[in-house]
Amino acid sequence: MSSSAAPEPRRPPRPSAWRREALRATLWVVPTAQVVLAVALFIVTYLLDRAAYHGQLSLPAWVSGGSADAARQILSALAAAIITVIGLVFSITIVAFTLASTQFGPRILRNFIRDRGTQITLGAFVATFVYAVLTLGSVSHGGRGDFVPHLSITVTLGMVLADLGLLIFFIHHVATSIQLPQVVASIAGDLSSAIDAEFGGPLVEVGETGPSEAEVRALIAASGAVVPATRSGYLQFVGYPALVDIATRADGVILTLHRPGHFVVEGLPLARVWPADAADAVTRSLDRAHAIGAHRTLAQDLAFAIDQLVEIAIRALSPAVNDTFTALTCIDWLSDGLSKLSLRWNPRHVYRDQHGRIRVVTAGASYHRLVERAFDKIRQAGVGMPAVMIRQLDALAKIMEHTTNDEQRGALMEQAAMILRSSEASIAEPADRDDVRRRHDTLVATHTSRAESASMTTR
Repeated sequence: MSSSAAPEPRRPPRPSAWRREALRATLWVVPTAQVVLAVALFIVTYLLDRAAYHGQLSLPAWVSGGSADAARQILSALAAAIITVIGLVFSITIVAFTLASTQFGPRILRNFIRDRGTQITLGAFVATFVYAVLTLGSVSHGGRGDFVPHLSITVTLGMVLADLGLLIFFIHHVATSIQLPQVVASIAGDLSSAIDAEFGGPLVEVGETGPSEAEVRALIAASGAVVPATRSGYLQFVGYPALVDIATRADGVILTLHRPGHFVVEGLPLARVWPADAADAVTRSLDRAHAIGAHRTLAQDLAFAIDQLVEIAIRALSPAVNDTFTALTCIDWLSDGLSKLSLRWNPRHVYRDQHGRIRVVTAGASYHRLVERAFDKIRQAGVGMPAVMIRQLDALAKIMEHTTNDEQRGALMEQAAMILRSSEASIAEPADRDDVRRRHDTLVATHTSRAESASMTTR
């Protein structure tokens, strides 16, 4: 069997992936969940304290004792200390993240917000504060004397001790996460996860009926109606299953003119519909199948992670920073991502209904374009720098080992040719030009070997 055989069709991505990404990129979801858990825990301990107060059960000996006045003083001091630590620690954190975003790019700050360690630490301190305040409010006078929630106070002390350990972890985590190699590796991990989400879904079998893709495109071009965008912003997610349902109900076909990551402008075409009399029905339902926002996301936008790595690299190559090694690190991780992408590349251009008829034609991403995004700007910023050119050629050789067809190999060789021409024009030292040329010759040999191997496999 040929290694370049196209994989079977995958199940289209569901909106849950975009919703998870949208919820993860906030600082309130995880803390809110932790606060809810703290309130639930307080209700449990409060009921146990009430039962002990009425003599219905006995608390263990290790449970904190003391008077109501002592309980109020302890809880007030703990609540004040916790809220002070929250303000101080996270003010320092924001300053550190701001400095990091200045070095790595403003879009990188969103990656720190998505970090689970940051969210859990913030949530733990807020949950402890809420629990302490609720416990403080439950101290009261009663018919049998002052009610002191001894178990709740003990739990508060335990939560504060746990927060101290979490604080130490958080300081270490922040100090580690803002280091450049960790930032680059984290973004590369996001790229790898995006590739898995895009090309790693379960397989489905769908028969093919009705007009072919070429015929459908011709019909849409000849007599299709335009559906305009209802608002401006970045296209963050496209719910292809929802689009299939919409097109099926309207008995038409939808051609998407944009893919996630594109910027759409209100009033300009967002999609085309055939037949034209189905456009009104599609227009009324189309908004619920798209998510448009102020920023790009990783849900269906492979190019976004690539652009983040490229942004760090070209900032590092700028005269103001002049950090060649950071650029080389980014090139290494780009080679890892594009190698995985080459092996699994199988973009889906059409979606069919349950009867096998084409209902959605997509504006799919191009492998050639993704390779250009990964190499063009770095090559342009690295003009006259042999180390950058050599590392890019090495990266192309690694990616070449994972290619599955001639189109992929052609895109890589096109980049190699541009790098070689740039080196001949911008590098003054003959020995450096020879080093670049040798790397290019090695890539050519790898390309020839892969092409011959693929040819023998397909015979």
